Amino acid sequence: MDISDSPLPADGKRQLLRHTVATIAYRGRKVLTGAPEGFSQFRIGETSRTPGEILAHICDLFDWANWLVKGEHVWADTAPGEWAADVDRFFAGLEKLDAWLASEEPLGRSPELLFQGPIADSLTHVGQIALLRRIAGAPVRGESYLRADITVGKVGPEQPPPNWEFD
Repeated sequence: MDISDSPLPADGKRQLLRHTVATIAYRGRKVLTGAPEGFSQFRIGETSRTPGEILAHICDLFDWANWLVKGEHVWADTAPGEWAADVDRFFAGLEKLDAWLASEEPLGRSPELLFQGPIADSLTHVGQIALLRRIAGAPVRGESYLRADITVGKVGPEQPPPNWEFD
């Protein structure tokens, strides 16, 4: 679909992307903080990625997204760093992307491509980390995300507490 064919105006698409980035920040904070010691290296199989490898990949996705919004295609695989440093890198990437989306700068790729590529992929990987937390014996509580206080522009590690968690 061409961007001009969508019923949502271009600025509405940017707002939806910003809301999605805020959602990733909210959900990401929940699974990334409070992880047990050694969780970064937890592996469930010989060929599976560790949580640290997944988090480094998510950070790479947002580095890539931050190039794509400028119209450039730059990809780099990075090795996992220390968990806390990579969590900081995750939020820094979200903040940088949100700032570009909030600006008047033109997007170097369509909102649809930004969503279907790095943004949607990151949602998958946040879910993988949540699943690995459960398998590792350190689950995060389920939540009605429909009731979560997710706010456009709030993409840092400081997120509101859950409104309705369940077991």
